[in-house]
Amino acid sequence: MALRVLITDPVDDKLIEILSREGYNVAYRPDIKPDELIEEVGDKNVLVVRSRTKVTKDVIDAARDLKLIARVGVGLDNIDVKYAEERGVLVINAGEATAQSVAELTIGLMVNIARRIHYGYTKMLRGEWVKKEAKGIELGGKTLGIIGVGNIGSRVGRIAHYGFGMRVLGYRRRLNLVKEPIIPTPLDKLLEESDIISIHVPLTAETRGFIDKEKIVRMKKGVLIVNTSRMEVLDLDAVIDAIERGHIGGLAADTNIKPSDDRIARLLEFPNVVLTPHIGAQTPEAQERAAVFIAEKIVKILSGRAKPG
Repeated sequence: MALRVLITDPVDDKLIEILSREGYNVAYRPDIKPDELIEEVGDKNVLVVRSRTKVTKDVIDAARDLKLIARVGVGLDNIDVKYAEERGVLVINAGEATAQSVAELTIGLMVNIARRIHYGYTKMLRGEWVKKEAKGIELGGKTLGIIGVGNIGSRVGRIAHYGFGMRVLGYRRRLNLVKEPIIPTPLDKLLEESDIISIHVPLTAETRGFIDKEKIVRMKKGVLIVNTSRMEVLDLDAVIDAIERGHIGGLAADTNIKPSDDRIARLLEFPNVVLTPHIGAQTPEAQERAAVFIAEKIVKILSGRAKPG
């Protein structure tokens, strides 16, 4: 009997093509509702999601023969990974497939707040000429601190160093894995010396609220922060307070939290804040790479041609 796959979020056609060609029975339900998911997942062997679908304990319990959950992206915070593993269900993601797109967005956001592009543009839309008020800074010669030097952070560091001539400091738990041109740096030193800080960490219990009041106090006055991780890695109340006081000179973030949230709505009121609607991987190139990567990984794992993980 063919293995049964349920895809519950929009994905590139390549994923469906590859799995179908390999003989999988694919059900594509990109607009499925939570109660429908509980019903439909029952007899499926593979569940494929992006960020919209929440794979909770209830969903996992409803799946009687689930072998694998695949996230067509990087973050796994919408999946109860611990419970899935307890049930013997393997969880995989797209690894570095979307890293280039997210890194490019990060650089774009960095240039935006450094040169006050969005501020100048929104004023122009209103017929205002704010040439003096829109004065920004050059990135060349500045110090960029990268928190989380993985697939994305390392790309950002290379672009910043070789493209702009920035001094790049990098922090991760295993500092020995930080490679040139990024300088391995303890977190406290990075916070104290960076003119711009770019955050690239997954959302976990440990990283939730990671950028808090205590860490912000250690940063330079006027520091610019770029965040293309989940917004929950920021203590948003502390960030808002620091922007109001001028300690944070600007924030650019690719937010997964919508403007209906009071804190996001407040951030949008600041002229030195730029927020994008979770578009880090929203390029056709990234979507196709992620789809192909996940499809091939599913096939290799379930056929025994590759080790899980």
